[in-house]
Amino acid sequence: MATCDTCGNDYDKTFTVTQGERTGTFDSFECAAHAMAPTCAHCGCRVLGHGVEAGGTIYCCAHCAEHSGAHGLTDRV
Repeated sequence: MATCDTCGNDYDKTFTVTQGERTGTFDSFECAAHAMAPTCAHCGCRVLGHGVEAGGTIYCCAHCAEHSGAHGLTDRV
């Protein structure tokens, strides 16, 4: 069995997620998202969908990007 990097649960069905140079072992998608998903630079929520990016900064939506001064972005549908 392996231990979840987020919650410490010792679980027989863990899985590994690799993102670039980062790798983590998790017992659930919830723990994987908590550890690996980026956060919106404006509101702080986890970006689990496409999100938007401006100048290397990630936002959950065009609304948050605009509130932070980025213009001309639209949400992906």
